[in-house]
Amino acid sequence: MIILNGGSSSGKSRIVRCLQDVLADPWLAYGIDSFIDALPARMQSSDGGLVLADDGGVRIGSDFRALEAAWMGGIAAMARAGARIIIDDIFLSGAASQQRWQKAVAGLGVLWVGVRCDSAVVAARETARGDRIPGMAVSQANVVHAGVSYDLEVDTTHTESLACARTIAARVS
Repeated sequence: MIILNGGSSSGKSRIVRCLQDVLADPWLAYGIDSFIDALPARMQSSDGGLVLADDGGVRIGSDFRALEAAWMGGIAAMARAGARIIIDDIFLSGAASQQRWQKAVAGLGVLWVGVRCDSAVVAARETARGDRIPGMAVSQANVVHAGVSYDLEVDTTHTESLACARTIAARVS
């Protein structure tokens, strides 16, 4: 498994697509955005689910955490069954988020990758995307890395996604 962590608009999804192109074997990709999209609509704005504040902050409830644990366990089961998997996540709780993944993937080979990007650059990307709450990217840019241990870090501030993917793929090979 490869688990990428970085704030919103840091470039993780593009790196994942490039990784799928450059890695010799087929790799499945799963991202936190897809998990959130799979939640019932009522959980996307409830105290037990996920609340996106007007300032870009994110609050996570107990129902969300329970489903997240099941999602992580399911992905880990696929990896244990032989699938190669790339995860695109946002560790809103920093080290605690990584610990949840570590519990789910215990015994599996995992490459932990931090995806960093300058706050001004993520803010510009966020504006260009138009599908995020203004301020979300900047608020996440550093907090997602707090206390997280990586095998490798890449920075998309000045480095293209393909170059980052090649750096990661070199560590997988």
